[in-house]
Amino acid sequence: MVGAIVHHDGDVLLLERVPDDFLGGIEELPSGGVEDGETLIGALAREPAEEIGWTGPPAIDSRFVGSFDYTSASGRRARQFTVSVYAEGRAVVLSDEHAAHRWIHPSALAGARVTPETEAVIREWVSSHQ
Repeated sequence: MVGAIVHHDGDVLLLERVPDDFLGGIEELPSGGVEDGETLIGALAREPAEEIGWTGPPAIDSRFVGSFDYTSASGRRARQFTVSVYAEGRAVVLSDEHAAHRWIHPSALAGARVTPETEAVIREWVSSHQ
């Protein structure tokens, strides 16, 4: 799995999962699986296109790579590698997987509907940029 902390002016993009999906209503970072034969960088180029409508390679901030382990919808253990991506003023166009999106300052994470793993990787990102 790959994920992106998409950020602009200190705020982070969160996507709300559709209610009838696994972890419905949870807010998450743009993320997704790595396809057979695909590199992590290739998946990082593809996933933003699928989830938030971005085309072209994302502007990856090489100062941060985080990871966390979690249990997938199928009950398998998985690891997500998460990078920092500059939003560059791009518009967000949601896929059918998400009901809404919002930009949130990391100081407001306590009120967000994120998993502990997502909160931890965002806080790790904040620490790496101080």
